[in-house]
Amino acid sequence: MSRQATSNCLLVTPLPRALLPATAAIHSDGVLTVGGCNVLALAEEFGTSLFVYDEQHLRDRCREAIGAFGDGVAYASKAFLCKAMATLVHQEGLCIDVSTGGELRVAVAAGVPGERLVLHGNNKSARELAEAAGAGVGRIVVDSFDEIDRLETLHAETGWLPRVLVRVTPGVAAHTHEYVMTGQEDTKFGFSIQSGAAAAAVERLSRLGRAKVVDLIGIHAHIGSQIFLLASFVKAVEAMAGFVSPLGLPELCVGGGLGVPYVEGEEAPTIMQWAATVREACQTAGVPDDVRLTAEPGRAIAAGAAITVYTVGTIKRLPGIRTYVAVDGGMSDNPRPVLYGSGYEAFLPRVTDAPRPLAATVVGKHCESGDVVVRDAHLPDDVAVGDILATPVTGAYGHSMASNYNKVPRPPVVFVRDGKANVVVRRETYDDLLRLDDDL
Repeated sequence: MSRQATSNCLLVTPLPRALLPATAAIHSDGVLTVGGCNVLALAEEFGTSLFVYDEQHLRDRCREAIGAFGDGVAYASKAFLCKAMATLVHQEGLCIDVSTGGELRVAVAAGVPGERLVLHGNNKSARELAEAAGAGVGRIVVDSFDEIDRLETLHAETGWLPRVLVRVTPGVAAHTHEYVMTGQEDTKFGFSIQSGAAAAAVERLSRLGRAKVVDLIGIHAHIGSQIFLLASFVKAVEAMAGFVSPLGLPELCVGGGLGVPYVEGEEAPTIMQWAATVREACQTAGVPDDVRLTAEPGRAIAAGAAITVYTVGTIKRLPGIRTYVAVDGGMSDNPRPVLYGSGYEAFLPRVTDAPRPLAATVVGKHCESGDVVVRDAHLPDDVAVGDILATPVTGAYGHSMASNYNKVPRPPVVFVRDGKANVVVRRETYDDLLRLDDDL
C-alpha cells in the first residue's frame, strides 16, 4: 500500500526492514534486537531517550567507503562524533573530516594521528589553525582569502607548512533542501569558479607554495547534503573539470552529501554506486587519471546505524483533528524535523512487524508547538502510555545537533555488538547542566 494513503485507506504496513540497522533482527515474539541486544531491555537498563548504534553497521559502511574510494576517504564527523566513533573510524582506515576546534579536540583525544585529519570550516579562527598546526593536521581545506592571510601569519610565527586544498563553488544547485545546499553561487562556502575567485585563490596559494608557506595539493568541492540524484554529482564534476585539469594538482575531493532513505518509499544510491558514477564522470570530463579522487561521506556511514528509543508519556486524541503521541525527547535530540521538515518513521519495538493503522503525530516534551519528531507517523492502534517507541535512521545529525533546550539533559549513546552494550557517551545529569554556571 502506498504511503500516500487516502483518508479512507490508512497505512497499515509494518516498518520497512530496510530502514533498520544491519544486524537488526525480530524475534518470534515480535521484539526487536540490534547487535544481539533486546531493545526493550536496553531501554530498561539505560533509560530513555536513548541512542542505540549498531557497531557492525558502522564498520560495514566504513569498509564500503574504503572499497569505493581507497585511502584518503574521510568520515565527515559532523554527522556524529564521540571518542568511540573516532576510534572506530580510524580503526577501519578512514581519515576524519573535522570542522571546528572542538571536533579536532575529540578526534585527537581518541588517539587519531593528526596526519589522518582534514580540517574544514568557512571561518577558521587563528586559534583553530594554530591547534591544527600543533596536532599536525594532514590537510586544511582553505575556504576564504582571510584564511589564507591567517595561514601566512601562522607560518611566520611557527614555520608550519600545511598541506592545503582549495574549496571551490562549482555553481551547481543540488536537488535538496535549501538549508543544506552548498554548491550554488550564493553560498557562504568556498571560492566561486564562475567569478574568478577560485582562480585567484589558487594563484595566491601557488605563490605561497613556491615560497614554502603552504603545500597546495588539490581542489575540494561539496554541493550539499542528502542528495539522492547522482546526476547532481556528475554536474559538479562537469562544472569543475575545465578548472581542475589544467592545474596539475594531485587530488580532487568531491566532498560528501550522499542521501540515505528515512521513510518508506525512499531509495538512495550506495557508496559504491556513488564512487563509480563520480569516477566515470571524471574520465568523461577529462580529469587526468592520475588525480587521486577522494570523498567525505558522513550521513551515509552513520545515519542508518542508529535508532532512537523513547518512552510514550502522553496520548491526546483530538476527534476529527489528530492524535498526539508525546515522548520523553524531541527537538533536543533530533532537531532535523524542525529545521528541515525532515520525515521519519516510528514503530513499537515490542511488535516491530505489526501493522500500523493509527495515524498520529509523535511530538516531544519541549515548550514549542513545532517540537515534532514524526509529523505523519503510523503506529499500531494499541499504542499506550509507557510503551517504548523508536525512530530509525537517527545516527546522523541527531546526537551531534542535540541541545539542552528547556534544560533537558542530552541522551546517552550506546554501541551494541555481539550481544553486548557499551555506553560510549553517558547520559547528562542535572548536575551537568549546572556545572558551567558561576555562583553569584
